[in-house]
Amino acid sequence: MAFSRFLPFRNSILAGAANVKASFWSNTGHGISTFGPDLAIDAGSSSVRSYANYTVFKGKAALSMTPVLPTIRKVDISKVYKNGCVMVTFWPAIGQRKYDWQKKQAFALSPTEVGSLIALGPAESCEFFHDPSMKSSLEGQVKKTLSVSPLGNDNGYFLNLSVVNHVQKTNERFSVPVTKAEFTVIRTVLSYVLPHIMGWPQALRSEVPSKATNLQKHQYVGEEVLRDPALEWER
Repeated sequence: MAFSRFLPFRNSILAGAANVKASFWSNTGHGISTFGPDLAIDAGSSSVRSYANYTVFKGKAALSMTPVLPTIRKVDISKVYKNGCVMVTFWPAIGQRKYDWQKKQAFALSPTEVGSLIALGPAESCEFFHDPSMKSSLEGQVKKTLSVSPLGNDNGYFLNLSVVNHVQKTNERFSVPVTKAEFTVIRTVLSYVLPHIMGWPQALRSEVPSKATNLQKHQYVGEEVLRDPALEWER
């Protein structure tokens, strides 16, 4: 009898929670941001690793930020072969709360570019330019420009990505406004991951795995590479 008296109270709580969730979606529209890890199992390993990102969904596009660890090689001593990055991925909207996950464009933020975002003031803006063929005969064929500009009145920032491909004759543009609170989250996570994408925590470790001494120079040691920053130029 005591349990049966509890059930109506429990059901009313669940119904209230559902109403709050429905109200949240209807009132906020496209200004939704989510933050949560995706779990995946490494090939050939029974261990489970957590791949976390921070995603912001808005009316015209969505963006996600994901840390990419550096590549570490064995050359005399363990050393960073290639710095990591923070991969910023954009997707275009194709409807209300619907996005085309196939038509993505990525921009790999270097440690210095991450520092620029961390230091960005309320009324300041910055712009980053990437060209995979810079200083070669193919320079200018594909260009990516990421700009960050204030919304005004200290309300947040616009993150704009422009991708010009003269080979395919395409010009893609993405624009995502982020609120002050959302940019605070971005600034905080960037501050945390900055030393990791530079390989500093790995360098400060007192012990190196014993099997590392048997690796050839072309093999990686230390932290496993999660994703190659070259993916910025793949679809």
